[in-house]
Amino acid sequence: MKDLTHGSIVSHILSMAPPIVAGMITIMICQLVDLYFVASAGEAAVAGVAAAGNAGFLINGFMQVLGVGTVALMAHAVGRRDRADANLVFNQSVVLSLLCGLLTLVVGSVLARLYMRAVAADEATVEAGTTYLLWLMPALALQFITQVMGSALRATGIVRPTMLVQALAVILNIALAPVLIAGWGTGHALGVAGAGLASSIAVLAAVLMLFAYFHRFERYVRFEPAQWRPQFHQWKRILIVGLPAGGEFAIIFVWMGVVYYVLRDFGAAAQAGFGIGTRVLGLIQMPALAVALAAAPIAGQSFGAGDGRRVRETFVKAALIATAVMIGFLILAQCWPGLLLAGLSKDRDAMAVAMQFLQFVSLNLVAQGVIFTCHSMFQGLGNTKPVLLSSGTRLLTYAVPVIWLSTRPGFAIEQVWYLSIATTTLQAGFALWLLRREFRKLLASKEREVTPERIGVEQRAPSRASA
Repeated sequence: MKDLTHGSIVSHILSMAPPIVAGMITIMICQLVDLYFVASAGEAAVAGVAAAGNAGFLINGFMQVLGVGTVALMAHAVGRRDRADANLVFNQSVVLSLLCGLLTLVVGSVLARLYMRAVAADEATVEAGTTYLLWLMPALALQFITQVMGSALRATGIVRPTMLVQALAVILNIALAPVLIAGWGTGHALGVAGAGLASSIAVLAAVLMLFAYFHRFERYVRFEPAQWRPQFHQWKRILIVGLPAGGEFAIIFVWMGVVYYVLRDFGAAAQAGFGIGTRVLGLIQMPALAVALAAAPIAGQSFGAGDGRRVRETFVKAALIATAVMIGFLILAQCWPGLLLAGLSKDRDAMAVAMQFLQFVSLNLVAQGVIFTCHSMFQGLGNTKPVLLSSGTRLLTYAVPVIWLSTRPGFAIEQVWYLSIATTTLQAGFALWLLRREFRKLLASKEREVTPERIGVEQRAPSRASA
């Protein structure tokens, strides 16, 4: 366990963010490698995998319910020095993760084709996307338990083991991709089915590696079968914090579904280009998102310890770091978009859409960094309802106008991107206002508790850390 209530906030963020971003980038690279090998199967295969991958955002929303609830409640417990409560939250989250994984496997398999028919441009894309989803479903189900284990470690200030496990799993996935997708060495190319199977094998390996880490090395929290009996009060605590944050991912799922819907009239190339561009944009957003994810447990432990001053300071410093990172990637996307997209597809039409998307929507990067940081603070405070309100406002202000525009004569794809820029900027301003209101409501009493004498004691206290 690493005590984040003392020491330099910037130092904590900069030590935690690189392992977090490394883990996320390796996962994103894996997705791009899948797209690269799937591209050999044709435009419909790329569009199908890209559209099917959007379903992952919905399931990620359910994962975030557990992940955010686990991080917030465990970080508060660590800040209060209440190890027993942290361990109870962890074990109850494990039980919930197993139930959610089973439900995902069953329901996802039943609804895969129905979802693809709702978003795909043609029957070939429906078939490709459905096949990919069915083989990917075990991976999505298993990710619930990896989410809980990784979140528990992050709440206690430990991020490197999760990053290493993710990296090893992604290396395995990348190694399997050409074998299973393109048939390298076997002569049996499974196509999109191979992409889903490679991911499922890799996630299973990640689960086994994290189990081994907890069994051999983790000491602050551990698996306690005696605490696996369902305790609905604890489930309620986790869900109250987690559900609004999970709803944010469900909103992203709906938002992307709306984009795929309005792009249908432009053909499979437009949908494929949007899928490629979205993945690249997600990749360059990862460093700022990692900064926000690192800030959440710092704010959570500080809030649990009653230090409102440190919570505010965490937001300011995380926001400044995220903004600086996003400005750098904005310049890169505007000046050298081809460098970011190089080699991802041989389809000229799809790549033209991807390049246009990246140049337009990268103008959102700074605003998106502010949104990431605000949302991480809501997680640290243990009240994620404003996250749902912020994201819901963006969906409403985007979906209604873009669907209306798609029915008008002269509708152009550029209008989809312009509207995205406007609504993301609006969301950033709204999120800042919501956070300021939350700070006034929750931190005023805690700031009064932090007397000058207590601050002096905290500054003299050593930072305690153990893996």
